[in-house]
Amino acid sequence: MPKVSVLLADGFEEIEAVTIIDVLRRAEIEVVTLGVEGLDVMGAHGISIRADRKLADAKSEDWDMVILPGGLPGAHTLRDNPAVQELLRTQHDRKRPVAAICAAPIVLAKAGVLEGRQATSYPGCANELFGARISDDRVVIDGDVITSRGPGTALEFSLALVERLTGRATASRLREGMLVATP
Repeated sequence: MPKVSVLLADGFEEIEAVTIIDVLRRAEIEVVTLGVEGLDVMGAHGISIRADRKLADAKSEDWDMVILPGGLPGAHTLRDNPAVQELLRTQHDRKRPVAAICAAPIVLAKAGVLEGRQATSYPGCANELFGARISDDRVVIDGDVITSRGPGTALEFSLALVERLTGRATASRLREGMLVATP
């Protein structure tokens, strides 16, 4: 069973975080939410989530994928956190996938993960995707980097993550069971 981490910082986008966590768990992927600043994390719209663990207690673990929900100021906190940057660089060096949605691709850019890759983000954040070739596609997969645009693309993004981690059959089964239109 794949094991992934979803990093949460105060100001995360709730639709994105909960959709990612829910869809991946439906696919029987082990999802560990990591609070960057503590266990109790407040979303951008006042919804609080209790993370499974603190990043400080799990940063040396081996993840099949590291996933970053967007939202502000959460994405800025992730971008500016040295432990997050170290985790992303380690993940990238191990040639393991990283994924980010909405404003969170700016975190990948700071870590140098987007250099020479195609990526997308929330429209107002594209100017911070240093080194990337910008796309307006809803979900972009370039090697071990998966990016997406925002809350309205969270379900497509999550299903793309499932497909990457477990295969097309599982993603198709979930898509059908959740009544998601086929792209």
